[in-house]
Amino acid sequence: MKKANIKCLLVSVILILSLSLGSGCITITAPSPPSSPPPPDITVAPNPDYALPTPTQNPPLPDFTSVVAKVKPSVVAINTEVTTFDIFNRPFTQERAGSGWIIGEDGYIVTNNHVIEGARNITVTLFDGRAIPASLVGTDVLADIAVLQVDSTNLPVAGIGDSSKLNIGEWVLAIGNALGLGISAKEGIVSRLGVSVPVSGGQTLYDLIETSAAINPGNSGGPLVNMAGEVIGITSAKLTGVAVEGLGYAISSNTARPIIEELIQKGFVVRPWLGVSLSSVNQMIVQEFDLTVDEGAFIIEVVPGSPADTAGIMANDVIVGLDETEIADAEDLILAIRASSVGQEIEITFWRGSARNTTSATLVERPQP
Repeated sequence: MKKANIKCLLVSVILILSLSLGSGCITITAPSPPSSPPPPDITVAPNPDYALPTPTQNPPLPDFTSVVAKVKPSVVAINTEVTTFDIFNRPFTQERAGSGWIIGEDGYIVTNNHVIEGARNITVTLFDGRAIPASLVGTDVLADIAVLQVDSTNLPVAGIGDSSKLNIGEWVLAIGNALGLGISAKEGIVSRLGVSVPVSGGQTLYDLIETSAAINPGNSGGPLVNMAGEVIGITSAKLTGVAVEGLGYAISSNTARPIIEELIQKGFVVRPWLGVSLSSVNQMIVQEFDLTVDEGAFIIEVVPGSPADTAGIMANDVIVGLDETEIADAEDLILAIRASSVGQEIEITFWRGSARNTTSATLVERPQP
């Protein structure tokens, strides 16, 4: 009986569904948005004084080709022979390569001191391929500059520019005998100016031009030139290291010019001399020597009989003034002395312990190395 009722119920449901689906699909239509009035007419008045900015274009690269063509004939390759010793103290001849540039039609050539230092034979290869023996005219170890001369005339000369007019970001070219493979050129920019870099033997080079131009062994002594083809530096050093991409340095032309002139005239450079060895005051020195000042030039040693010795300067003193110049570190004192002259009397302000003192000294000519 129950089964019959269930069957009747199922049949009734199926009939109802069949009637509903048979009447067609139910479509739901979204209501239309209410109509809105059309926007009013808008008139934009033209502005004749307004204009979109003109897109800027990168300036073209400088004409490196013409600069190289102008300077390259005056750049020379320098090859030297140096006697050195092996691990068994047996002498042998070592060949080295460097660069230089012609500063005088009568054969004067500028290079670095370290390029020709200790050389028995010096050979210069000119732009036309001639290899000519060179003689040493003069050298200055402190500035790392040397002047050679070859027996030839009417040589192409490189003009010297004013390095004080350089700007950071300015294009420069380093031209020289890179890797001893012949004269080549590398471009770069001026990265920094007035840089001081310590080099071997405790020596420091001052007023250097830092450049991104690639500098390799053999470039030393070659010119760093501006886009007018003027020598504004003498390539001298390269800083290398694990985390260093390679920073090149050149002695500025304004520093080099008077030294070159004096080397040609005298064969050496006359410099004023005080007769002290120095270090810049730092926190370690302050603590170790119980100093009462935290800046100045710390005196490590005084040469007996020197102007400093005569003036009463002693080791562990700290010089903080030279005439009207304040001395904050050893570099300040060195540059102040170099800016003075032989025979000049200078006033020195210094600290000894907790006492501030003043004395005077007369600078003399620096002994020749």
